[in-house]
Amino acid sequence: MTVAKNGNTVKVHYTGKLKDGTVFDSSLQRNEPLEFTLGQGNMIAGFEKAVDGMKVGDSTVADIPVGEAYGEVREDMILEVPKKDVPENITPEVGQRLAVQQKDGQSIPVTIAKVSEESITLDANHPLAGKDLVFEIELLEIK
Repeated sequence: MTVAKNGNTVKVHYTGKLKDGTVFDSSLQRNEPLEFTLGQGNMIAGFEKAVDGMKVGDSTVADIPVGEAYGEVREDMILEVPKKDVPENITPEVGQRLAVQQKDGQSIPVTIAKVSEESITLDANHPLAGKDLVFEIELLEIK
């Protein structure tokens, strides 16, 4: 029987959880499997590692440490900006997601981490940075 390996395009159903059991994403909720090619780096390393070697119909639970997920929280990706620099049509709230345009025109997603009288703190880290993750994965197809 064929096993999933680098270069294969696979379809999986998955449920991603935090260590406390909180579900943060699931293909089952959308009833749409995730399709990706192993080895292209489009998935976090721990997820690809878990699928590598699986056979169609196999299921696994993968404990993925921070280093194989979204990495540690990087302090250099947290920035405090004066409130006066926030567009007038935005009322900043903690947890709000925004897109900040860089000088080169590229847009970066950020989360508002703190709001004070004079400034807001923006966090450009992935929302799951600094967290160990658990994925329940079922391999549905290998192309």
